[in-house]
Amino acid sequence: MTAQLIDGAALAKEKLSQLKQTVISLQGRGIQPGLATVQVGDDAASRIYIRNKSRACAEAGVNSIHHDLPAQSSERDVLRHIDTLNRDASVHGIIVQLPLPKHLDARRISQSIAVAKDVDGFNWRNLGALMEGTPGIVPCTPRAAMVMLDSAKIRFEGRHAVVVGRSNIVGKPVALLLIARGATVTVCNSHTADLGAITRQADVLVVATGKAGLITRDMVKPGAAVIDVGINRLPTGKIVGDVAFDEVKVVAGWITPVPGGVGPMTVAMLVENTVNAAARNQQ
Repeated sequence: MTAQLIDGAALAKEKLSQLKQTVISLQGRGIQPGLATVQVGDDAASRIYIRNKSRACAEAGVNSIHHDLPAQSSERDVLRHIDTLNRDASVHGIIVQLPLPKHLDARRISQSIAVAKDVDGFNWRNLGALMEGTPGIVPCTPRAAMVMLDSAKIRFEGRHAVVVGRSNIVGKPVALLLIARGATVTVCNSHTADLGAITRQADVLVVATGKAGLITRDMVKPGAAVIDVGINRLPTGKIVGDVAFDEVKVVAGWITPVPGGVGPMTVAMLVENTVNAAARNQQ
């Protein structure tokens, strides 16, 4: 058996094409969706991510504005800049590109973004709504994982889903989304004893640890749907996920590649969150 590939790049392209039609409709009502990205300092990896986001915005017809602040900017300066964007009616979504310089409080800065413009979905009010089961803006990567599972027509009710990783950005939110869909969910972490014994029970396995090749063939239930959120650069420069793809693809029923899997879909979900925020702002 060879797993069916869940092609995030193809799904993202399709989603951006659909969003372009929505944007055209909004433009006809005088609404031009806009996304503002705030970068503090000159992190090379961040510039690559921002470029990818700008390209996706361009495909969907969304204005993408990059705000480049010096690395030595004070926290007060960054907060003032975000406050200006919060009050700018042409901006419907705001993201702060991480990592930030060490002298800045990333949590305080991210929480300063207006809830309605928090298209990353990290504001505590948006996370609280997700916890309550009435989600507003859902974090992009967890949402991407669910959309990809839906594209493969994966059932959740009565199924066992295992999430490896407990971060606020991926692990916890995706567990809540799976619970809301009727799955029985187990969340594992770096302290989990005999991780393989648990992952082998998973009908749906979502892995987000940042540890290359953590999940091997013997840790996957035959026929499982495997979503690999990890992005790791090997010393050779090759990009790989948290799942040993070549091993696992002969056991799993469905699998996402790295690169070309969750990454492109995460960017597409960011654009969709921005478009939806623009539409809600004019209701």
